[in-house]
Amino acid sequence: MCNTCGCNITPGNEHLVQGDGRHAQTTDGKAAVEVLQGLLSENDHQAAHNREHLDHHGVLALNLMSSPGAGKTRLLEATIEALGPELRIAVIEGDLETENDAERIRAKGVPAIQIATGSACHLDAHLVHQALHHLDLSQIDLLFIENVGNLVCPASFDLGQHRNVILISVPEGDDKPAKYPVMFRAADLVLCSKSDLLPLMPEFDPERAERHLRALASTAPFESISARSHADLKPWLHWLRDELQAQRARLELGRTIRPNHQRDGEHRSGLTGMAAPGHHHHHHHEPAHTHG
Repeated sequence: MCNTCGCNITPGNEHLVQGDGRHAQTTDGKAAVEVLQGLLSENDHQAAHNREHLDHHGVLALNLMSSPGAGKTRLLEATIEALGPELRIAVIEGDLETENDAERIRAKGVPAIQIATGSACHLDAHLVHQALHHLDLSQIDLLFIENVGNLVCPASFDLGQHRNVILISVPEGDDKPAKYPVMFRAADLVLCSKSDLLPLMPEFDPERAERHLRALASTAPFESISARSHADLKPWLHWLRDELQAQRARLELGRTIRPNHQRDGEHRSGLTGMAAPGHHHHHHHEPAHTHG
């Protein structure tokens, strides 16, 4: 979590710390800490609303995270090509600047909302909330949120998604999980992307990368994939179909699920009760399941 680079304040939440905003005035020298805690609390509150909104429309939302250039957008293009005929897909794209990635997705015939974060190196729940207003959720089965390329800050911000998917690409090296433990502990799935490059880069050992992941007490699935062919995407496509089926089963029971989420050493995940369409609000709490 960056407490000093200013990344906590985004175009989506800046109203809370400006002018008469709820967190514009603080009481003493602990101002920075209070503002940070206030913004994180506001973020989690908005994320819960986002998730409720997505659940109401039966949408499964996935947060894709990785370092820049690991292949998130290319993976989405290939996923749309493979699943487009059977599932209704939409994408929210997060980048500091440009609409380049959203334009690539739209070229595949899928709605894409671009969020320009400016100086903020992550998406937050307020920004995602604004983007959701531009999508017809009743026409979506699967919503991908492509986060800003960064292996630090995005892990600390719940967006209202149901699952976290983290990419580690072969050219990056196999020690990424060891270097960025907070991010990889937040994973519900880790994809080793650009696996077609493995013959050219024998120094990358997928088994070693997975050992680094397991050393974090993570039980998240680890799959090697390549976006170059549908055959090399099979583990990813199978996981997506299973997750969508599981989400629909949860919604039938009036339940939802939060992704693995970690902040400042915190580790929480699990099913929570929700007011599903046509259900009274019963709190069907199941024991939170953690990956470690």
